[in-house]
Amino acid sequence: MGGLHIRIRIIGGCGSGKSFIARELSERYGIPYYETDNFVWERGLVDSRRSPEARDTRLLEAVALKEWIIEGVHYKWGIESFRQADLIFLITPNKYVRDLRVVQRFIKTNLGLEQRNYRQSLQNLYVMLFEWNRSFDREGLPKILELTEEFAANRIVVKKNRDILKYVDEYANRGSC
Repeated sequence: MGGLHIRIRIIGGCGSGKSFIARELSERYGIPYYETDNFVWERGLVDSRRSPEARDTRLLEAVALKEWIIEGVHYKWGIESFRQADLIFLITPNKYVRDLRVVQRFIKTNLGLEQRNYRQSLQNLYVMLFEWNRSFDREGLPKILELTEEFAANRIVVKKNRDILKYVDEYANRGSC
């Protein structure tokens, strides 16, 4: 396929499948995708956190493009990515599915079987499983729903990340590009 002009925002907890489905959509439709983590972090030998101004500038540069896929758990900043999105997907798989995926990614990246975006440690694994994912369910999810309420017509909540393919295909077939 290709030629689809769409702006997609994907959000969900750690291990929800955001990066996987963003890459899949990017390959299928030829649309660039961006990870919000890479707006936050300057990647290098030692990762360093960008200033909020630099982070926001990178996000706004991406949002200004004609088509994009932006994925990430971040929601407290970057409201413009929700405002400009044609489709907003909130992925809400079972927490045990997310935890399993986080552990699998940890193992694969540490064995060199999968490319990593950041250095993973046992401490980071613990934080992702027992702090970030649990707080996402308790606090993040309700706040994201509240934050995106004004864009509810474009917001779709899915349990499985692959369901996003179906919605984007339907969008493309409606001729909304």
